[in-house]
Amino acid sequence: MFEFLIAAVALAFVAGVVIYNSLIRSRNRVNTAWSDIDVQLQRRHDLVPRLVAAVDQYAKYERATLEAVTELRAEAMKQADVVARGEAEERLGAGVERLIALAENYPDLKANENFLNLQNELVETENYLQFARRYYNGSVRDFNTMIESVPSNIVAGAFRFEQRDFFQKSSDEVANVPLARFGTVE
Repeated sequence: MFEFLIAAVALAFVAGVVIYNSLIRSRNRVNTAWSDIDVQLQRRHDLVPRLVAAVDQYAKYERATLEAVTELRAEAMKQADVVARGEAEERLGAGVERLIALAENYPDLKANENFLNLQNELVETENYLQFARRYYNGSVRDFNTMIESVPSNIVAGAFRFEQRDFFQKSSDEVANVPLARFGTVE
């Protein structure tokens, strides 16, 4: 009986270690995925001022839109919380969309090589961001599921693992159709 008790305790300990290590791997996957999103967001933030400057050369009368996009960029950059950052990034994306739509009113701007390159870079960034967001949200889903599932919820609770927030946009239409809908220049 005593050997059985020792074997059961040893088995529980090993299972606890395995579960703990799985939680750590899952948490690290979430952190890595967030890092990928952060890289793409920084890339987008770096492109916005260049895009504003390119549009500014042609669309002097669109000052309010240019200033709004600049303010949205600053707001998005200062958000630390995943949910707040997602909301701010969605507003920035809509502002950038309006900015690119301005190009329709300025044929010279639409034909400008610098603008076209920036637009293509932005479309590429938005696509990478969408992929990174999907991977991150999948990693968060898996991590949160582990935290809620038996028996890993016992280990997660003992070591104070906390659920993570999803990084998603409020509408599937916006989330699944990035700026690529403007098309790329071929």
